[in-house]
Amino acid sequence: MKMPSIGMGTACASSPVPPPTEVIVAALLDAVEAGYRHFDTAAVYRTEEEVGRAVAEAVEKGLVGSRDEFFITSKVWCADLHVDSVVPALTNTLRRLGMEYVDLYLIHWPVSMKKSPLGFAKEDIVEFDMRGTWAAMEDCFRLGLCKSIGVSNYGPAKLHQLLQHATIPPAVNQVGLFPPCRHRYPCG
Repeated sequence: MKMPSIGMGTACASSPVPPPTEVIVAALLDAVEAGYRHFDTAAVYRTEEEVGRAVAEAVEKGLVGSRDEFFITSKVWCADLHVDSVVPALTNTLRRLGMEYVDLYLIHWPVSMKKSPLGFAKEDIVEFDMRGTWAAMEDCFRLGLCKSIGVSNYGPAKLHQLLQHATIPPAVNQVGLFPPCRHRYPCG
């Protein structure tokens, strides 16, 4: 798939509570008017509903012809990186977005966690079944729930490990680069 070179991220990292829905939707509609067609969201960002609403409003207002003009990326959170949780997690994402598919579905981090509220606590980390989880990602693709699959925040070693058993290679490794932060990206 051809992916847009520029996209708008929808994480609201500076606040534990995202801005009001109307503010997010208005910002996304302004972005559409400015030419943005790629929006990046995730379950943990808590902005999937707003992205879906903005896309629907953009179509309704005639800013674009159809949903197909957008490239929507979302990510499965670490607490759903279990073989039996990946497809239901994407189904929930699609429900929140109000869409039949996403263009790109990513593993958010190469780390699996116990089922818990959205967040990241070191004591919640459990063994990551990369092979089984990737097979479930491939199922998402085969079911038509996403047009492509990939990973996020994978380092060379983890990416090499994944490629040893993937029947569908990841379309992308999205790596966050945050100049003001001193986080180590990607992982492993």
